[in-house]
Amino acid sequence: MRLPPFNPFIVIAIGVISVSSSAILVKLAAGVPAGIIANYRLLLAVLIMAPIVLLKYRHELKIIKRKDWILTSLAGVFLAFHFILWFESLNYTSVASSVVLVTLQPIFAFLGTFLIFGERFSLGAVISMFIALTGSFIISWGDFQLGGMAFYGDILALLGAVAITGYFLLGQQLRRSLSLMTYTFIVYGTSSITLIIYNLILSNDFTGYTKNHWLIFLALAIFPTFLGHTLFNWALKWVSVSRISMAIVFEPIGASILAYFILGEIITDSQWLGGFIVIFGLFLFIMSTSKKRVITISQKE
Repeated sequence: MRLPPFNPFIVIAIGVISVSSSAILVKLAAGVPAGIIANYRLLLAVLIMAPIVLLKYRHELKIIKRKDWILTSLAGVFLAFHFILWFESLNYTSVASSVVLVTLQPIFAFLGTFLIFGERFSLGAVISMFIALTGSFIISWGDFQLGGMAFYGDILALLGAVAITGYFLLGQQLRRSLSLMTYTFIVYGTSSITLIIYNLILSNDFTGYTKNHWLIFLALAIFPTFLGHTLFNWALKWVSVSRISMAIVFEPIGASILAYFILGEIITDSQWLGGFIVIFGLFLFIMSTSKKRVITISQKE
């Protein structure tokens, strides 16, 4: 295998910093409905991708099977509701709590494969899952003591993790027959349509936002999307999935640091303790499962 043109670990570090910005950008768009933020993030991403996909991957769009169209559209619906739930959670709880709880996605994914495909877990995986879930309980209990709305935000973040799990489970099957660009383009497109319908039902305004809001929408499409998980997918050619998965576990740390300096958010004792336990549990979980099964790195954040 030829040497990479760039140091993949530097690329991964840039990717982690980029995805860490997602929650901060959503917080900066205060006052804009979560569905609108998600809609423009994905819609702008689709518009940026459209020329490339239509020029280089147009033939793939013509030969996709009906079943794959249906499942890809369903994956887009899951992704849309992931963003709605996660972005909405940031209106009620802190960046630290929300991002840590959403990062529990790998555990929900493996639970999904257990329920759907009957996959077995090692003892180490089960223990590490309990450790991570204990950490999430500590965070949620601390937020509940701070106020019921913070706890409500934590529940929304956990539901967002469940929604992204559905997206990942479908994606693992569909990526066997669809290229990354084609799959992502269709998913983002169907997610945008889902979000447009969602916003119409809620009578959310599509216009009337400030220049800063539009810059935030564009930044969400570029940084956490293209400079985040697209770089992770590039690095997969030279770095193992388990190493990239471990790097993504640092996203809550990066997001919390950015939230402290940009938003002035202070991390509580329960968030420190619970966050450390969650990240430690996720490290153990990824290490105990990386040899058994590949964890998909996809376009989440």
